[in-house]
Amino acid sequence: MNVQATGPDLAAVARLLADGTRAGFCLALLDGRAWTAVELARHAGVAASTATGHLNMLVRGGLLTEERQGRHRYVRLADPHVAELIENLTVMAPHSAPAPRSLSAVRRSRALAYARTCYDHLAGTVGVAITEAMTERELLDWRHGLSLTRDGVIWLVELGITVPTATRRPSVRSCLDWTERRPHLAGAVGAAICRHALDSGWIARIGTTRAVCVTADGRNALRVHLGLSDDSLSGR
Repeated sequence: MNVQATGPDLAAVARLLADGTRAGFCLALLDGRAWTAVELARHAGVAASTATGHLNMLVRGGLLTEERQGRHRYVRLADPHVAELIENLTVMAPHSAPAPRSLSAVRRSRALAYARTCYDHLAGTVGVAITEAMTERELLDWRHGLSLTRDGVIWLVELGITVPTATRRPSVRSCLDWTERRPHLAGAVGAAICRHALDSGWIARIGTTRAVCVTADGRNALRVHLGLSDDSLSGR
């Protein structure tokens, strides 16, 4: 007997992500930027018409939102909650041994594991190192669920980092890093720190990928403000 369940239709969301192409689009959009259908088609290695059909489904399903500028159509993840869903599923997804790849592909993979944007906050070795340094300096408190301490608030103010308050988004949130298998900082504070790092030139994007590099100014800033050495940033 087929019993129609009441409440949220979780299966509808699962069906959207059950297709490899659609799931790949969502992973690419974790960089927080808006992409065109042509860019996503090229990224996934599918025809533009195929990409458009998949994107229409994702928009109708509420996972993506679209923006139009003249004749151009851009899509992005609908909101931080969708990004969190994709992040969490990435951690749970099986990671099979990769086939032999080119040297450039290996370098891209290592760059992503080292430092990347995860929608709008920092992830990878660097993101985890920053989170752990903030914990050691008692800027973050994990005893009763993750929270920003009074010293943490002062630290943000002293650095000139403004955290939006008129939002339903949690101030701080723990996000399990899928490469490090340790938590990095997400939420409004994590996003504000990432934006400050980009605007201040502490980190810089590498090409069109989610990977970022830590600049000389960034290494100095992280050493001064969080006591992070080159060794700690290297993950050793």
